[in-house]
Amino acid sequence: MSDDLHARSGLPEAYRYLLADLPRERWHGQEVAAMARFWLQMHSGFRREVAHMDALTGRWRAGQLALPDLHRQLIPTLQQFLQHLDGHHNIETHHYFPTMRKVEPRIGAGIDLLDRDHDVIHGHLDSLFQTGLAFHQGVSGNAPTAGDSAARLAEAIDKAGPALARHLDDEEDIVVPLITKHVDHFKG
Repeated sequence: MSDDLHARSGLPEAYRYLLADLPRERWHGQEVAAMARFWLQMHSGFRREVAHMDALTGRWRAGQLALPDLHRQLIPTLQQFLQHLDGHHNIETHHYFPTMRKVEPRIGAGIDLLDRDHDVIHGHLDSLFQTGLAFHQGVSGNAPTAGDSAARLAEAIDKAGPALARHLDDEEDIVVPLITKHVDHFKG
């Protein structure tokens, strides 16, 4: 299996060993550390935001949502999504991932994989920002090309969604069991 985010169909086997002690089927309830549950909630929020943006652009593409309504509903969600995901990744990369490498050295290459994913995803975030800005400026300025800008933003959302979904799943497969196993290092 490839390590490339766009080519992966799941977390490479070498990084799945933590799941043996805490498989996904057992991620409900108190067996999972509070910090890991919080992580899952954050990821769930990102998934909801992407699904909401997909639904809005789908309605617009189907002619069920006017361009000004798309703008009014999509831009605030996009802004929130970009801010939250960027902040989340910065905290992971600079705080949590170094701690994870320290307490579970064997997973270091898996953490490197997640960091590389962040770089790929940040390329998508930049594209979302740029296309979102062009869409906002087009609608705000009543530009005749605002529809083209909306189409480019919708395409950027289409491209970012699967990569983010793959990363979130793979990150959870490492992070949830690791935090639960080493809970004392992640309190406070």
